[in-house]
Order: sequence, then structure tokens, then C-alpha cells
Amino acid sequence: MISLPGSPATSLLRVLFLGLTTLASPSRAQLEVHVSGSLTKLQAVEGAEVVLSAWYSLHGELSPTKPKPWEVPTVMWFFLEGKDKNMSQVLVYMNQVTATDEPRASLVYSMPSRNVSLRLRNLREKDSGSYFCFVTLQDNQGTVKGQSSKHLELSVLVPPAPPSCHLRGVAHVGTNVTLSCQSPRSKPAAQYQWERSPPSSQVFFAPVLDAIHGSLSLKNLSTSMSGVYICKAHNEVGSAQCNVTLTVSTGPRATVVAGAVVGTMVGLGLLAGLVLLYQRRGKALEEPANDIKEDAIAPRTLPWPKGSDTISKNGTLSSVTSARALRPPQGPSRLGALTPTPSLSSQVLPSPRLPRTDGAHPQPIPPGPGGVSSSALSRMGAVPVMVPAQSQAGSLV
Repeated sequence: MISLPGSPATSLLRVLFLGLTTLASPSRAQLEVHVSGSLTKLQAVEGAEVVLSAWYSLHGELSPTKPKPWEVPTVMWFFLEGKDKNMSQVLVYMNQVTATDEPRASLVYSMPSRNVSLRLRNLREKDSGSYFCFVTLQDNQGTVKGQSSKHLELSVLVPPAPPSCHLRGVAHVGTNVTLSCQSPRSKPAAQYQWERSPPSSQVFFAPVLDAIHGSLSLKNLSTSMSGVYICKAHNEVGSAQCNVTLTVSTGPRATVVAGAVVGTMVGLGLLAGLVLLYQRRGKALEEPANDIKEDAIAPRTLPWPKGSDTISKNGTLSSVTSARALRPPQGPSRLGALTPTPSLSSQVLPSPRLPRTDGAHPQPIPPGPGGVSSSALSRMGAVPVMVPAQSQAGSLV
């Protein structure tokens, strides 16, 4: 069919269309074009063919008959596209000649015939619209005997084109993904159905399934949800399908979580080890500094000759001095040399005899030649003790 918007031919067709409609009024019509009441609105599938049925009869005839010998019909089919309202000529039969600019269009019956049905092959979606059949009947002298017209509505349905399936999101354990499915062409609009293929067959319904937009929502994924998911797009004249493979993996998100848990445990273990180490070190610092170690060297000690200890009056050891410090150097005896004498108190160790003095108070013993001074004794840890002097009779002075 050829569309000629705004051209002189289109204007002529519009004028012809209006004139035929006016002449085809019941009061003036000598013939009538008929269409089946149930076939005024037709539906056909894209790629198939359709027959727009129409026939005419003379006024007063009770049943269709063959055309009379004097009948000279003129048949014209026009197409009015629904969207743009552009009128185009589909087919014309005039003067026993059939002409058409659309190779897919033809008359069903050979002319002359009162059945003027139109056949359209290999339908397209753009063939949808209104079709008008005009019939003008003349006699052999060219006298118009009558005119009439009818129109029919044709809707070409389109089965869903193969849809495309997509996965939106990252298929990891615990995440959410959406499976989408969309058909590029479908008339009427396709409806969508998702299902899971065997061996784990499953059919999905709302609310996880959006049958209008073709989306399937899968939440909180697990590895058991892996498999092949099939989307079927369908309408009343056909269906098509596509599939997508869902593979739910355990990483990297799960790996990151596991790594974080392991890292946290390792960190806590290191922290506990540091705390224990600090506690042990604190205990070690609290121990006495003079603890004897196995590899320590023993300190040097001075020899203590027997009987050289100085004992206090009450029998306790008041100070210990070296016998070398109390003993004079080898040589002649001097006055004031120390000789041991018995003590008033019974002691196990004898006490050295101190020289007698004229005064009532005891006198400090000066260091003899080669002895140790009192300051040296103090540095050695000795404590000075004042021992009472004794008389020859053994009484205290």
C-alpha cells in the first residue's frame, strides 16, 4: 500500500471517499455492500494472511446471485492508517482490469463477481487500520445503477520476539540480584513468567515476580540457588523464551568476611599474649635484687678465726670484727695488747680482754700499728660496742 499524504492524489481519494459515502445512503442506494457482522473487526497474526470478506447485492434481492450480464462493477479498496490517518489505495478493479500497488493484495474471486473480498498476504504490523470497500455498479451504457461501501477494522497481532535475559547484581552468598527479561516486540504487550529448570524445578509468582516488566527478585542468595533460570514471554498469539545461568559464589564478599573474622581472632590472640608477657615481666621486677642465680659469682668473705668474735654482755653478737684488725702485728708484746679474759656472763665464745684504764669510763681502743681504723670498720658494716672494763678481781669498773 502506498501512502500519499498531502498529494493531489490523496485529495482526490478523499473527495471520492466522501462522495461514495454520500451516494451509499440507504435512500438512494440501488445496491448494498455486505460484510459479515462477526467479521467487521478482524485480528490476524503477523506473517499470516487474512481475507476481508465483502459482497454486494441489488436492492430487493433476497439472496446473493451471480452478476447479471449487464452489470459492470467497479471495485476499490482503500486503507486508512490508524495513527497518521493517511489514506492509500490498495486495489482497484475497473473496466475488467485489476490494478494494485501492493503485491501482497489481491481479490479472492475472479471478476466479474459479486464477491469482492480482499486477500492480504504476509501481514505486517503496519497493516493494522481501517479498510474501506467501495462498489459502483453501471450498466452497458455507462449508467450508474448504484453505489455502496463498507469498512472493516484489522488488527495485526505480533507474537513476542525472542527476549533477552540479564542478571543485575553480583551473585555472592548473602547478596540480592534481579533477573530481567524483555521482549523488543510484542502486540499486545507480552506477559512474563520465570521458572527454574530441572533438576531443581521451580515456578515463581508475585511478589518476587513482576509479570508485566519481566523481573525476578532473588534475595539472600545461597549456593543452592545456583542453576538455569528460564524466562517465557507470551501473549495470545505466541511465545518466546530466553535463559540465564545463575552461579552463586562464596567470594569475594564471603572471603572478606572470613578474613576479617580470622584477622580479629589473630589480633585478640596477640593482644592476650602481650598482656601475659607484661604480667610476667612485672613479677620478675618485684623479686629481690639479691636473688642468687646459678651463674652468679659468690662475694668475697673475710676469714673469721675461732674465738675472735666479740660478744655483748647479754650474750648476743653485737659486732664482728676481723681478728686481723684486733690482733697486733707480729713482734714484741706491747702494753695494751688485747688478751681474752673470762666474762661475767657465761658465754660460749670468750671475749677479748681490754686494757685497764685509770678513769671510770671505758676508753676507745686506738688502732695499733697495722690495724684497721674505726672508719674502715664502719664501712665494713661493724657496729661499735662499748665493753665495760674489768678489774683484776673480775669486777666491772
